[in-house]
Amino acid sequence: MRILFIGDVVGRPGRRCVRELVPGLRARHGVDLVIANGENAAGGLGATPETLAELFRGGVHLITLGNHTWRKKQLAPALDMYDNVLRPANYPQGVPGRGSQVYVLPDGRKAGVINLLGRVYMEPVACPFEVGLREATRMREMTPVVIVDFHAEATSEKVAMGWHLDGACTAVIGTHTHVQTADERVLPRGTAYITDAGMTGPMDSVIGMERDIIIRKFLTGMPSEFKVAEDRPGLCGVVVEADDRTGAALSIERVCALDEGRG
Repeated sequence: MRILFIGDVVGRPGRRCVRELVPGLRARHGVDLVIANGENAAGGLGATPETLAELFRGGVHLITLGNHTWRKKQLAPALDMYDNVLRPANYPQGVPGRGSQVYVLPDGRKAGVINLLGRVYMEPVACPFEVGLREATRMREMTPVVIVDFHAEATSEKVAMGWHLDGACTAVIGTHTHVQTADERVLPRGTAYITDAGMTGPMDSVIGMERDIIIRKFLTGMPSEFKVAEDRPGLCGVVVEADDRTGAALSIERVCALDEGRG
């Protein structure tokens, strides 16, 4: 099985990149399943049912979220209706939505997906290491292929999670920081790992926002209203190839494609 994981989709430029670039990437890499982190899909902060629907129309099969899950008030009451949108599994019990899911491909093969939220420099939530191992173990009873989106700030926390879950899942893919890292590898027990899959949106920006606004904030310390940039939109992510029988990762490859028609 070949899985395309798309890094944090930012605003309208990111959604457009999904629509324009995913079909070609699927054909080029022989992709069976497309997963995208969509927590910044609506105006660069949060997601709405409308922006999620746009990503699904663009070829995404399953969407993960993160620390901005609750930013758009219209999403929370709708989360229980989705079986292909995940919020972090280590949120408190009783909140809307689900944190993990088994997705069934048209040919009957299955892939488990887990969404986790880090705790370093982030909001207090249940331990992602305990929840992650528990959920991965549960998923492996249903399918050998299990993908983890670890939405976290600290590099050290992400690297530790990769080693913690090595052999317990197919891949640990970091999201949240919007800068694609160059440390992709398959760990000794068969788990693919990358610290951050990167961002899908305007590349000539400050992690998706207009440059001048962010620079002015750093220079003056004055609060500013951030605005999603438009320049040079592109898509970043990874393609993971998994052994359908064992769930072990065979390879992980970074992808980065520009939407040549825009920006």
